[in-house]
Amino acid sequence: MNKFKYYFVLLLAGIAIVSCNKKDDDEAVVVPLRDYQEQFNTDNADIEEYLNTNYITVTQNPGGQTDQDVTFTKITDPATQTPIMSYLNNASFPKLLVRNVDYHGILYKMYYLVIREGVGTSPMNTDGVVTSYYGQYLKRVEKTDTEPSHLTTTFFEQVVFPKGSLDLYGTIMGWSEIFPQFKTGTTTYNADGTASYKDFGAGVLFIPSGLGYYSSPPSASTIPAYSPLIFSIKLYDFKRMDHENNGYSNGQLLENPDGIYDYQEDINGDGYVRDFRNTTLYPNAPTNPDDSDGDGIPDFLDHDDDNDGFLTRYEVTKPADAAFSGLSKYYPYDPIGDNPATPNYDETEIWGVPRRPTGPLKNDKLEESITNPRSFVPEDYTTPGRKRIYLDNTYPYQKK
Repeated sequence: MNKFKYYFVLLLAGIAIVSCNKKDDDEAVVVPLRDYQEQFNTDNADIEEYLNTNYITVTQNPGGQTDQDVTFTKITDPATQTPIMSYLNNASFPKLLVRNVDYHGILYKMYYLVIREGVGTSPMNTDGVVTSYYGQYLKRVEKTDTEPSHLTTTFFEQVVFPKGSLDLYGTIMGWSEIFPQFKTGTTTYNADGTASYKDFGAGVLFIPSGLGYYSSPPSASTIPAYSPLIFSIKLYDFKRMDHENNGYSNGQLLENPDGIYDYQEDINGDGYVRDFRNTTLYPNAPTNPDDSDGDGIPDFLDHDDDNDGFLTRYEVTKPADAAFSGLSKYYPYDPIGDNPATPNYDETEIWGVPRRPTGPLKNDKLEESITNPRSFVPEDYTTPGRKRIYLDNTYPYQKK
């Protein structure tokens, strides 16, 4: 799928679109951006009509590449063909669900069909996903004798063999909102190094244009502007991501991760992190629950999570001391043990990111200060629920 970054969408969302159409006097015609609420009302009506007039057939091929493939067919015999809409809030699978998404200052209602949930773990909305999918766009057509339906779909893209991972932070909102509702399956590796996937999550996303490409579909695609999208997806695996960056140079994102993965900076633990700073996308933005220091920058993009003047990357760097074992010069989020699947390689990291030290003072006759610090004790690195130093603005000690 052609990806685009949120910053590009933000720019497009706040401007009018200049059409290539011209008047007789060659004057360019300025076409204003459509109203988000009005366009969503149209998209939602079309999507619901499609859900009520089509049924699905699912291929069952456990362990095979075609497992959970979905075919959509127009209903011609209502007595034997079950509309997709009939699966709404079904107790078993397939199950049609709705997710409400506050975006552009309106509340989008997005339908998604869970054919199989998956047996593994869910990604979060900024992880990289290993997936196969195919996409269609939905369009309204004039009724004819041979085409009695108002709606038809046109295939526009298919990816069958996953290669690497697709960063959900760089995809359309409809993807990043719904992929966390699925789970991975199990993975086995073949002698030739290829992977086989089983029991993975699979479903269909019905995306209104405001959560898709809206007025600006990818230039290389055939998708018309303001088209609702239908994606059939399979979630094989995912990769944790770390999204801090230094902005853009010559159109390239200058990545500069701080060593704490996005999912570890999901403070309220809901599986989603968001950047509310753009008022075009989030005109009614709430206080960000994933912004530790309240500076407006969510932790997953903030180089100094506690705003104490010391970069997070600096605060999670191990001191040059032999006692701080492990392969990396940075602390892992939590202590980790050796991976038994790699018997010739020791990944053990005894020390996780510590809290402010609680051991004895350097001089117990003086108050704790930058010149008279406490020492770290093992519990400072391992205690569950500890406030790690990169989130504690009282450490490192400030000079008075």
